[in-house]
Amino acid sequence: MHEDFEACYRALLSRDARFDGRFFTAVTSTGIYCRPICPAQTPKRANVRFYASAPAAEAAGFRACLRCRPHLAPGGLQPAAAGDRVADRALRLIASGAADGGAGVATVARRLEVSERHLHRVLVEAVGAGPLTLARMRRLQTARTLIEQTRLPITDVAFTAGYSSLRQFNSEVLSGTGRAPTALRRRGGAVLPGEGALVLRLGVRPPFDGASLLRFFAERAVSGVEACTTATLTRSLALPHGAAVVELEPQTAQLVVRLWLDDVRDLGAAVDRCRRLFDVDADPQAIAAVLCADPLLRPLVTAHPGLRVPGCVDADEIAVRAVLGQQVSVARATALASRLTEQLGASLAQPRHGVTRLFPSAAAIAEADLAGLGLTGERAATLRRLAGALARGDLDLGAGADSVEVAAQLLTVRGIGAWTAAYIAMRGLRDPDAFPAGDLGLRRAFARSGEGSAAALRERAERWRPWRAYATVQLWNQMSVPATTTETAA
Repeated sequence: MHEDFEACYRALLSRDARFDGRFFTAVTSTGIYCRPICPAQTPKRANVRFYASAPAAEAAGFRACLRCRPHLAPGGLQPAAAGDRVADRALRLIASGAADGGAGVATVARRLEVSERHLHRVLVEAVGAGPLTLARMRRLQTARTLIEQTRLPITDVAFTAGYSSLRQFNSEVLSGTGRAPTALRRRGGAVLPGEGALVLRLGVRPPFDGASLLRFFAERAVSGVEACTTATLTRSLALPHGAAVVELEPQTAQLVVRLWLDDVRDLGAAVDRCRRLFDVDADPQAIAAVLCADPLLRPLVTAHPGLRVPGCVDADEIAVRAVLGQQVSVARATALASRLTEQLGASLAQPRHGVTRLFPSAAAIAEADLAGLGLTGERAATLRRLAGALARGDLDLGAGADSVEVAAQLLTVRGIGAWTAAYIAMRGLRDPDAFPAGDLGLRRAFARSGEGSAAALRERAERWRPWRAYATVQLWNQMSVPATTTETAA
């Protein structure tokens, strides 16, 4: 849309919230870029440039508006990569903090097995900015959050946010905001209330059906790890430097996040996992445009706009839960996961709101005696094989994983079939086109529509690319039990 100047300028004049995050407005006379909903005076047409993403505007030399805060726009720092697999994986790695260490961008390029030059070219083509710009924006956002919402000493903020020196920190904050860190703290005002938590508000493109996500998570809440109500989901997180508890409250156009961190260095990683869990960077209009072209899905999408794919905070956890739920009901799968957590999950030093444990690590499961869980012998063996592969690093479900390659690897693990691999790709690896064709609930929903057999379902699903995961959620949603399956109900 950013290439249609007249359409963007009309949206800017109306400050239409529907366009928030779809493009960004840069003003050449001030050197600042804004969201289209910014309350500032509308700039003259001759001084305006439009960009597809906040990183693209930053790469062009503009700095973020302190009034409308472009980093809070839906998808502002996590632009879509138009289906480019290398770019998608690179964006996920950068968002997870992989570029913040000493080696920086080289680490990301090495994980993707490409040169730094090729990585830069791919990202510029996909989102309008290179990896250095994206990594810098992530550090700056973490720094701004800590400056504005905590009383952490400024020197501690610098190193917590991932800067290698205080000089680099001061320089990047000044160039990115137009203010020194101390001035930014004075402007930030009082720390937001949150019972000692860091409180953030993540922008979400409307429509946003957070209630359906909460129902999905509530049916699968693992005792001690998750506590879900009709308004919030609270759960534990295992992060690089410690544990955390997060409470997430979906609202009409935002996700309110309250974080209790053992170590504030984990702020960026925790926020990235919250975004993935509630699929906040999805573009419902783009998805609906494809799915509504099919008469079968059009009434479902119209009746339930803004359905997201339920994500996860850790793909290893989703993989374990998928195997635990093979050929059993949702309730049984959840009971098994709760029992596993009670036996092997590490206790939190600071439990909150009924969340007392971390979900067990793959290493703990691989070394444990699973005989008392109530699993069949073959299912326990499958779980042990999966956990062992994850613990050894033979199977990598991390941020930079390629869903196609991982699915192929998963199928080599005895006891894991096509449904389980697709489910892990869908929820764990965030593949928008993952399609669990063998899902019983999916097939029942399709049959209920009078459309025919499983073979007909596979053929019909070709119309739904590249959003087959979202089509799956729409079909699940019309069933009384959304995801009873032939392999798993995890």
